[in-house]
Amino acid sequence: MDLELSPEQAEVRRVAADFVNREIVPFAAEWDRAESVDRKIIGKLGELGFLGLTIPEEHGGSGGDHLAYCLVLEELGRGDSAVRGIVSVSLGLVGKSINSFGTPEQKAAWLPRITSGEAIACFALTEPGTGSDAANLTTRAVRDGDDWLLTGTKTFITNGTWADVALVFARTGGEGHRGISAFLVPTDAAGFTAREIHGKLGLRGQATAELSLEDVRVPDAARLHAEGKGFTVAMAALAKGRMSVAAGCVGIAQACLDAAVGYATEREQFGKPIAGHQLVQELIADIALDVDAARLLTWRVADLIERGEEFATASSKAKLFASEAAVRAANSALQVFGGYGYIDEYPVGKYLRDARVMTLYEGTSQIHKLLIGRALTGVSAF
Repeated sequence: MDLELSPEQAEVRRVAADFVNREIVPFAAEWDRAESVDRKIIGKLGELGFLGLTIPEEHGGSGGDHLAYCLVLEELGRGDSAVRGIVSVSLGLVGKSINSFGTPEQKAAWLPRITSGEAIACFALTEPGTGSDAANLTTRAVRDGDDWLLTGTKTFITNGTWADVALVFARTGGEGHRGISAFLVPTDAAGFTAREIHGKLGLRGQATAELSLEDVRVPDAARLHAEGKGFTVAMAALAKGRMSVAAGCVGIAQACLDAAVGYATEREQFGKPIAGHQLVQELIADIALDVDAARLLTWRVADLIERGEEFATASSKAKLFASEAAVRAANSALQVFGGYGYIDEYPVGKYLRDARVMTLYEGTSQIHKLLIGRALTGVSAF
């Protein structure tokens, strides 16, 4: 792997950094307090092509490789993880799934709208009773002629109240993962309702929702991939999605490093900048090491995808390490700031709150340790 960015990748990173500094950083604290980012940001993301990265141009995408995608998500994570999540879910989990498994008609119907920002998508897998144990979901899809009737509840769904289409996973057959199918469900369908979840610890600007489906009717043409192959769709999406989360965590850690260095070189105690105190430098050095290690693990996943090699275990490693590293980085940055880090006039408290959930969703840290262990030993410890 050549670690030097190509001219095209370097330009993508520059454009993303400029965009984040101009359109996100100045408003992140305001959006966090209001528990909602400004929805105009979606159109701006679409205009720059950030919602179409890795999607072929013939389907409305902006092309590019997975490292360019990671570079953009790093910058968005640096600015506001709530915005990063919009892209990771609408494009990363849903748009890429449609591109990989969709029919020509499904691609034509949804991809140009998702990649432009005209439509937002959500990924409806998690249920109140099934988080890590997704194979035992209880939402059901029952055949009714050429249609399906979907009934069930989903929770912690990013973009849930903003979405125009939901990729819903429902049980169409027996028990376990082989009985699950995936459906592209318009959110304006009769019987589909979304309720926003407020009071979150972090990612407060993100539209997180509980979804309720009561006999929601969709045609069989809305089924994504073959009947009974929904779990395959979900796991393929999450394998790449974990790279997205890892890239966003690199961005959080980088923001922590920038903030800690900036504050430590300006703040004076005992007659000199606190950067001149050894233990403060230790905190900063620890953050810097985590940033570099997390970034390299994440870039390796992107490289494996581009090579067409197996990447799921590498993605688990990157997500596990980067999410835990982001928490460590935020905690260390808060320590550098001292008491000022504990008030929201400064950004590090938000970094810590946003980082904490990264160890929970798209596979908890404990689940990823089990996945990595199984890959190494061939023995399932579930």
